Amino acid sequence: MLYQDTVESEILVHKPWFVASVFGVVLAVFIAFNLTGTSFGELMRPVIGDPVQSGIYGRFAIAFVIAVMFCANVVLIGFASLKVQIAIVWLELLLLFLAFFNSFNLSLPFIAENLPYLITQGVVTTIYVSAVSLFFASLIAIIAAVAKLSSNGFAYAIASFYTSFFRGLPLLMQIYLIYLGLPQLGIILDAVPSGILALSLCVGAYMTEIFRAGIQSIDRGQWEASRSMGFGFGLTMRRIILPQALPVIIPPMGNTFIAMLKDSSLVSVLGVWELTFLARTIGQPTFHHMEMLITASIVYWIMSACLEVLQSRLERHYARSKVR
Repeated sequence: MLYQDTVESEILVHKPWFVASVFGVVLAVFIAFNLTGTSFGELMRPVIGDPVQSGIYGRFAIAFVIAVMFCANVVLIGFASLKVQIAIVWLELLLLFLAFFNSFNLSLPFIAENLPYLITQGVVTTIYVSAVSLFFASLIAIIAAVAKLSSNGFAYAIASFYTSFFRGLPLLMQIYLIYLGLPQLGIILDAVPSGILALSLCVGAYMTEIFRAGIQSIDRGQWEASRSMGFGFGLTMRRIILPQALPVIIPPMGNTFIAMLKDSSLVSVLGVWELTFLARTIGQPTFHHMEMLITASIVYWIMSACLEVLQSRLERHYARSKVR
C-alpha cells in the first residue's frame, strides 16, 4: 500500500472464509490436472497404491494433500513480518522453479563448461547493445517530446508521425527493414549498428510519450514563472522542468529499459553474438537446447532483477522531497 495503515485489522490469510476459499480453488485446480504420473504421485504411493492405477481417487488424494500444504503454508507465513514473508515466498518460488528445471534432466557439466563464454561474450554484447540503444533512444525521445509539446505544426507533425509509425510496427519488422532495406538506398550497416538503430528508433518512440507525459505533469505556472525571470528555453527545461519531471519519468523509463534488455534478443536474427544467439548456437550441435535456453533465461532474469533494484533506488532518491 502507499502509506502504512495505522488501523489494526485481522490478517486476511487467517480468516476462515479466506482459507476455505483458497483450499477449494487449489483443490479444484489440482484435481483438473492429473499429477499421478509425477514425482509427487510416487511420494503418495503408500496412500494411493500404484499411481497409474489409482484413478480419480489418486487424483483427489494428491490434490487434497497439495491444498492442505498450500493453505497451511499461507496461514503460517501470515504470522511473520512483512520482510520475512517476502523472503520466504521468494525462496519457495525459487525452489519450485529449480525443481521444475531439474525435471528436464539437465546436463550440469555442459552448462558449467559454456557458462563463462555465455557471460563474457553474450551478456557483454547484450548489455552493450541495450545501453547504447538506450542512450540514443533517450536523445531521440527528448527531442521528439519537446517537438510534440511545441506550437510549431511542422515539428509536431514530424514527431507525431515518428511515434505513430515506430510504435505501430513490430520491432522485428523494423530490424529487417533497416538491415535489408537501407542497402537499397546505398546505406550499408553491419548487424550491430542496424540492431542498435532499430532499437533506438523503436524504444525512442515509446519513451517520447513518457517524456511528454512527465513534462506535462509539471504545473504550467512553473514554466511561466521561470520565463518571467528571464530564463531561456534550455535553462528552463534543464533547471526547472526536467528535475521535477524525473520522479514521474523514471518508473516507466526503467520498465522500458528492462523491456529493451529482453527485446535486444531480436537482433540475434542478424547474427549478432548476443545472449540468445549464443544460447541457441551452443546448444544446437549437441542437442543441449534446454540447458542453454534455461541458462540464458536465468541470466536475463538476473540482469532484469539488478535493473529493478537500480530503478527502485533511483525512485527513492528522486522521491525524497515527497516523503512526509
